Amino acid sequence: MQQPHASRGIPAGCPAHGNAQLYGPEFAADPEATYGHLRTLGPSAPVDIAPGVEVELVTSYDAALYILQNPASFVRDSRRWNALNEGRVPADSPALPMMGYRPNALFSDGAAHARLRQAVVDSLATVNELHLRRKVQQSADYLISQFSGDSFGQAELMSAYAMPLPLLVFSELFGCPPELGDRVIAGISGIFQGTQGADEVLGTALAELIALKHRRPGEDLTTQLMQHQARLTDEEVLHQLVTLLSGGTAPLAAAIATSTALYLSEDAQAALPVEDAVAQTLWNFAPIANYAGHYPTHDVQLGGRILRAGDPVLISFAAANTDPKLAQHREQLSAKAHLAFGAGPHACPAKDPAFMIAVSAVECLLNGLPDLETRVPFKDLQWGEGPWSRSLASLPVRFTPRPAGPAPAESARPAAPQPTVSVPQHAGTAHSQPTAQPAHPRGLFSRFRAWLGGE
Repeated sequence: MQQPHASRGIPAGCPAHGNAQLYGPEFAADPEATYGHLRTLGPSAPVDIAPGVEVELVTSYDAALYILQNPASFVRDSRRWNALNEGRVPADSPALPMMGYRPNALFSDGAAHARLRQAVVDSLATVNELHLRRKVQQSADYLISQFSGDSFGQAELMSAYAMPLPLLVFSELFGCPPELGDRVIAGISGIFQGTQGADEVLGTALAELIALKHRRPGEDLTTQLMQHQARLTDEEVLHQLVTLLSGGTAPLAAAIATSTALYLSEDAQAALPVEDAVAQTLWNFAPIANYAGHYPTHDVQLGGRILRAGDPVLISFAAANTDPKLAQHREQLSAKAHLAFGAGPHACPAKDPAFMIAVSAVECLLNGLPDLETRVPFKDLQWGEGPWSRSLASLPVRFTPRPAGPAPAESARPAAPQPTVSVPQHAGTAHSQPTAQPAHPRGLFSRFRAWLGGE
């Protein structure tokens, strides 16, 4: 349930002082106050998504659906972005990595989008649900084993569980061998953290993974994308993998943590099913809060405003889901009518597996630590800053420590198949060879794979 907001003052950047700002600690502490102010201006309003970067933000559920389902008038190719083309976007803007064009399904339209999306959809369809649940269970068991023996019975679940779990699952789904999985995880984690050079680390690791799959195909998503009838180039495969990683890891981590906190909160209904906790998270705390850049192909009137061709229009999934006009009949809507996964031709192709992963991750945690409880009331939890996502900054919990159980033997399970980002020059060739890497301490994925093998 959405928490009440005590501070209802004028948000920073009100009309008297310029656009509302969707970044910084004030916005992070109470985004609904900003959304409430923006709703008074109409179904959309101008905001600053980053310093010096203005976009039109859609806060109305009906208006969001109209745009998401109208690809003739609103396209996703950000190469149309007027301000960027005219040099009015700072070169070091944090908006550029999120909004800048990439050759993937997310930023494509028409036939190009249909081709790339179908390859992703068909590849995801080959993932067996029971197999995926098992990967989640194994990842959860490993992570719980790493912190549950703490003599004080305390942990911070964002860093110890919610964030690493999707990274382990995706590294398995991509068919990464241990060392490559370590670098994939380091690269995507570094991108989220703003680490310099992280995009090159990720791009190089994925290019080597693709080269490996040319030599040794496997039963994994990487191989499926490469062998799809759409005949994706290696560069296209790489960018679809990046899209799956960026769209599937951080939002899933946010959903897992928030759903766990909701389930454990003092305000939760007795015996709240985990599925309901995840659904409430998707409705009231949409992990992808403000995104989905659209560019009008012609001037469009929305409410009392004119959306100019080529000016970016972003969807506030968070504000649309909590639109007061929607609340009047929300109980009559399907539980899946939220916009957390988008809608229209660009709706998330992995929404069902994503929901299942989130539910399974929370269930595994609760089953593994049955007396788990939060150390901070839900209303006092701190949220991360930034406009793009709604994610807890931390989730401190307590539990009864448990002795570490034996790691599963490798022979007890089927053998795993062998496995704007900078694209290495060799990424487009089928005969690329992995670059020799210096020895490093084992990373997260290597340690996980060793644990699975009984080490």
